[in-house]
Amino acid sequence: MLETDDPCPFCSLPPSRIISEDSLTLVIRDGYPVSPGHSLIIPKRHIVSFFDLKDDERISLFHRLTEAKTALDAEFKPDGYNIGINEGAAAGQTVLHLHVHLIPRYRGDRTDPRGGVRWIFPDKASY
Repeated sequence: MLETDDPCPFCSLPPSRIISEDSLTLVIRDGYPVSPGHSLIIPKRHIVSFFDLKDDERISLFHRLTEAKTALDAEFKPDGYNIGINEGAAAGQTVLHLHVHLIPRYRGDRTDPRGGVRWIFPDKASY
Protein backbone atom coordinates (compact mmCIF):
# COMPACT_ATOMS: atom_id res chain seq x y z
CA MET A 1 0.00 0.00 0.00
CA LEU A 2 1.12 3.54 -0.70
CA GLU A 3 1.95 5.66 2.33
CA THR A 4 1.64 9.42 2.73
CA ASP A 5 1.13 12.04 5.42
CA ASP A 6 -0.47 14.46 2.97
CA PRO A 7 -4.18 15.17 3.42
CA CYS A 8 -6.35 13.60 0.74
CA PRO A 9 -7.17 16.18 -1.95
CA PHE A 10 -10.38 14.36 -2.90
CA CYS A 11 -11.81 14.21 0.63
CA SER A 12 -11.98 18.00 0.93
CA LEU A 13 -13.01 19.24 -2.50
CA PRO A 14 -14.72 22.62 -2.61
CA PRO A 15 -18.30 22.33 -3.92
CA SER A 16 -17.40 24.56 -6.86
CA ARG A 17 -15.21 21.76 -8.32
CA ILE A 18 -18.02 19.19 -8.35
CA ILE A 19 -19.73 18.78 -11.72
CA SER A 20 -22.19 16.08 -10.64
CA GLU A 21 -22.69 13.77 -7.71
CA ASP A 22 -24.94 11.36 -5.92
CA SER A 23 -24.68 10.01 -2.38
CA LEU A 24 -21.73 7.75 -3.23
CA THR A 25 -19.68 9.28 -6.07
CA LEU A 26 -18.82 12.59 -7.69
CA VAL A 27 -17.35 13.95 -10.91
CA ILE A 28 -14.79 16.74 -11.23
CA ARG A 29 -12.53 18.02 -13.99
CA ASP A 30 -8.93 16.92 -13.61
CA GLY A 31 -6.73 19.67 -12.17
CA TYR A 32 -3.96 18.70 -14.61
CA PRO A 33 -5.92 17.69 -17.73
CA VAL A 34 -4.25 15.83 -20.58
CA SER A 35 -7.05 16.88 -22.95
CA PRO A 36 -10.03 19.24 -22.92
CA GLY A 37 -12.74 17.79 -20.68
CA HIS A 38 -10.47 15.30 -18.82
CA SER A 39 -12.63 14.29 -15.87
CA LEU A 40 -12.32 12.20 -12.72
CA ILE A 41 -15.00 9.96 -11.23
CA ILE A 42 -14.38 9.58 -7.50
CA PRO A 43 -16.09 7.58 -4.74
CA LYS A 44 -16.96 9.75 -1.74
CA ARG A 45 -15.77 7.10 0.70
CA HIS A 46 -12.02 7.30 1.11
CA ILE A 47 -10.62 4.12 -0.40
CA VAL A 48 -7.37 3.56 -2.26
CA SER A 49 -8.23 0.62 -4.50
CA PHE A 50 -10.89 -0.11 -7.10
CA PHE A 51 -11.03 -3.59 -5.61
CA ASP A 52 -12.21 -2.18 -2.27
CA LEU A 53 -15.41 -0.73 -3.76
CA LYS A 54 -18.67 -2.01 -2.35
CA ASP A 55 -21.24 -3.18 -4.89
CA ASP A 56 -23.42 -0.07 -4.56
CA GLU A 57 -20.34 2.17 -4.96
CA ARG A 58 -19.28 0.29 -8.11
CA ILE A 59 -22.75 0.71 -9.60
CA SER A 60 -22.75 4.42 -8.74
CA LEU A 61 -19.24 4.89 -10.12
CA PHE A 62 -20.15 3.33 -13.47
CA HIS A 63 -23.39 5.33 -13.61
CA ARG A 64 -21.44 8.59 -13.02
CA LEU A 65 -18.86 7.50 -15.66
CA THR A 66 -21.62 7.08 -18.24
CA GLU A 67 -23.27 10.34 -17.22
CA ALA A 68 -19.93 12.19 -17.47
CA LYS A 69 -19.29 10.73 -20.93
CA THR A 70 -22.71 11.91 -22.13
CA ALA A 71 -22.02 15.42 -20.82
CA LEU A 72 -18.56 15.51 -22.45
CA ASP A 73 -20.05 14.32 -25.75
CA ALA A 74 -22.41 17.31 -25.70
CA GLU A 75 -19.87 19.91 -24.55
CA PHE A 76 -16.62 18.85 -26.27
CA LYS A 77 -17.68 16.39 -28.99
CA PRO A 78 -14.58 14.16 -28.69
CA ASP A 79 -13.86 11.40 -31.18
CA GLY A 80 -13.07 8.77 -28.54
CA TYR A 81 -12.12 8.15 -24.91
CA ASN A 82 -9.52 6.51 -22.74
CA ILE A 83 -10.77 5.29 -19.37
CA GLY A 84 -8.19 4.42 -16.76
CA ILE A 85 -7.34 3.73 -13.16
CA ASN A 86 -3.82 3.90 -11.74
CA GLU A 87 -3.90 1.06 -9.20
CA GLY A 88 -0.84 1.04 -6.93
CA ALA A 89 2.50 2.85 -6.99
CA ALA A 90 3.91 0.58 -9.71
CA ALA A 91 1.01 1.64 -11.96
CA GLY A 92 1.58 5.34 -11.28
CA GLN A 93 -0.99 5.98 -8.53
CA THR A 94 0.01 9.18 -6.75
CA VAL A 95 -3.27 10.23 -5.08
CA LEU A 96 -4.26 7.64 -2.51
CA HIS A 97 -7.97 7.90 -3.16
CA LEU A 98 -9.48 5.84 -5.95
CA HIS A 99 -10.39 7.85 -9.03
CA VAL A 100 -11.24 6.91 -12.60
CA HIS A 101 -9.84 9.03 -15.42
CA LEU A 102 -12.23 9.76 -18.30
CA ILE A 103 -9.99 11.24 -20.97
CA PRO A 104 -11.60 12.59 -24.14
CA ARG A 105 -9.57 11.93 -27.28
CA TYR A 106 -9.63 13.98 -30.44
CA ARG A 107 -8.75 13.07 -34.01
CA GLY A 108 -5.18 14.26 -34.56
CA ASP A 109 -4.25 14.64 -30.84
CA ARG A 110 -1.65 11.94 -31.49
CA THR A 111 -0.15 11.07 -34.87
CA ASP A 112 -0.95 7.36 -34.44
CA PRO A 113 -3.28 6.62 -31.52
CA ARG A 114 -3.33 2.86 -32.15
CA GLY A 115 -2.32 0.98 -29.03
CA GLY A 116 -4.07 3.45 -26.70
CA VAL A 117 -3.13 2.69 -23.10
CA ARG A 118 -0.40 0.33 -24.32
CA TRP A 119 1.74 3.48 -24.74
CA ILE A 120 2.72 3.20 -21.08
CA PHE A 121 5.26 0.77 -22.59
CA PRO A 122 6.13 2.50 -25.90
CA ASP A 123 8.04 -0.48 -27.27
CA LYS A 124 4.86 -2.57 -26.92
CA ALA A 125 2.35 -0.02 -28.19
CA SER A 126 2.63 -0.95 -31.83
CA TYR A 127 1.56 -4.54 -32.48
